[in-house]
Parts: sequence; C-alpha cells; structure tokens
Amino acid sequence: MQFKVPQFLEIEDKIFGPFTFREFAYLAGGAGMCYVLFKLLGIWLGAIPILAVAGFSAALTFYHPNGKPFINMVEAGIKFAMQSKLYIWKRHQIKMSDKKQEEAKATANFKNEMLNQNGVKLSGSKLRDLAWSLDILDLKK
Repeated sequence: MQFKVPQFLEIEDKIFGPFTFREFAYLAGGAGMCYVLFKLLGIWLGAIPILAVAGFSAALTFYHPNGKPFINMVEAGIKFAMQSKLYIWKRHQIKMSDKKQEEAKATANFKNEMLNQNGVKLSGSKLRDLAWSLDILDLKK
C-alpha cells in the first residue's frame, strides 16, 4: 500500500494575488496604521511616524533575511533584549619585568603568611569556587 507523503510544508499558499495571508495582513495592517496616523497627526507631523510604520510593514512583507521571515528576526531581538544576561570577565595576564615579578611574588608570599597567621586557610580552588558561586547568584528566583 502506498501513502502520499506531504511535501513543501513550509511554503504558504498565495491567497491574495502574489501575497500569502500573513503578508497581506502585514500590508493591510501597515496601511491602516498609516491612515490612522495621517488622520490624527496630519501630513506634516505624521510624516516620520507614517514612514516608520510603512517601512516596518514593508520589511515584514518583503524582507526575508537568510530565507526566513523578518518577523523571526524581530522576535529573536525582542527576546534577547528582555532576557537576563550573564557577563563573565576574564582577566588577561600582563607580562611583567623580572623586578616586578619578584615584587608580586613577595607580596603574594606576605599575604599567604598573614592569612596563615590568622588561622584562615583557603586553597585557590576553594576560593575560586566560592567567588564563582557568588558571581552567578541569581536573586530573581
């Protein structure tokens, strides 16, 4: 028994001339918004908002970056702007002269001696883990 497998599922049907229903809705909605702005603001005050709405409507209808609808790019941009972000800073090692390296080792040794005298011992890995857990603490949850 043979079954017909649907093909070209991602291609929308052209309903209104050369436009799909979605493209026609973008054009009609943009034209309606331009008309409302024209009636409310007039031609001189409303020129910039009318051009902005018409350009956005035209981009939604005709602009397909990488073969995908422009609305997908707009949606991704809004999601990126709204979500919380985690910034991690990495210190870059700076090359020092021999004299400065000796001074840095001396101060590090002095700090270690002071910590050992006070009875506080934190190894580098434990201290790094503690700093990492404090850096990524999410107070929103």
